[in-house]
Amino acid sequence: MEELQEKSLHRETVKVDPALAKTPLDQLDPELRLAIHCADEKKAVDLIALDLREIASFTEFFVIASGTNQRQVQAIADEINEQLKKQLGRKPVRIEGYNGAEWVLLDYGDFVIHLFDKEAREFYDLERLWRDARKVDIPPTAA
Repeated sequence: MEELQEKSLHRETVKVDPALAKTPLDQLDPELRLAIHCADEKKAVDLIALDLREIASFTEFFVIASGTNQRQVQAIADEINEQLKKQLGRKPVRIEGYNGAEWVLLDYGDFVIHLFDKEAREFYDLERLWRDARKVDIPPTAA
């Protein structure tokens, strides 16, 4: 019995070395690439994407970006929402935080967009919380 309990307490974890493993941008779905492109076009700050497929079951990717003020955060959210709907017929499952624009969440099911103002991004620090995730290689000119 003790042997069984001991085994059940040990959990296998997946460790991804973020420095070595990056997901190439061209391997992403068109919807996700378009969302990243839209954020970049609206001058999102510190744009990153995290590949969560090996460590989470509720979504495959996070896109995290910041805006310099409330209007820019909303403009980034609007552009992503509008272009995904117009070009690919995709609508978000839900949108949260749009009116306050400190942290806007656009949930598309297989990927989630997190748009922050500077203070909220530093406070919630999703990059640290999801540090085991593989990063997506987003070249500066290819976003």
